[in-house]
Amino acid sequence: MNNEKLDFNKLFWLFIFGSILGWFIEGAWTLVYGGKLINHSAVVIGPFNMAYGICACLLSALLIRFKNDSPLKLFLIGFLGGSIIEYVMSWGMELVFGFTAWDYSHLFLNINGRICLLFSCFWGAIGIIWIKFFYPVIINVISKIEPKHNKKLQIIVIAFLVFDLLLTGCAIVRARACEKGIPPENAFESFLDKTFNKNYLVNMFNNNWSD
Repeated sequence: MNNEKLDFNKLFWLFIFGSILGWFIEGAWTLVYGGKLINHSAVVIGPFNMAYGICACLLSALLIRFKNDSPLKLFLIGFLGGSIIEYVMSWGMELVFGFTAWDYSHLFLNINGRICLLFSCFWGAIGIIWIKFFYPVIINVISKIEPKHNKKLQIIVIAFLVFDLLLTGCAIVRARACEKGIPPENAFESFLDKTFNKNYLVNMFNNNWSD
């Protein structure tokens, strides 16, 4: 069993790398198998899918102690842990935003459309790939960043993500108002109508944008 610990610095960059990597993989998946390009970002600016960032941190925390164990053990931990994470995140998004970004109701052995056997197996497989391949590479990259530059980069990235999340929230609120026929009241709302409108958001949250 491995006793490596995850501090804030590691978790922060695992979250960022996981958010970007998840965005890229899901976008490539829908392009290859769905034949269309979908922006799976959770924010209106940049390739950040925070769901994958959170999963990257949680999978790392779950698997780090067992990274030298058998692939079967890693698969089972990823299978169970990933399924729980995905279910909770689906429920949380529906509770907070009023929609979910995925629906597995049409797939075999699903639970409330939030998780299913196929993607639970995916979590098991990705758990092995993540902890054996991606995690060591990311940790190696992190270790090469000088501490004085690291803190500055973290502050810049955090400030940007806070701004991006606030802008995304405003865009969602404005899109809901626009659906009800409420005209823009100021230049900022007009900007949202032109730039981050319902069509833009539906491409991000494509499965369950509820009117």
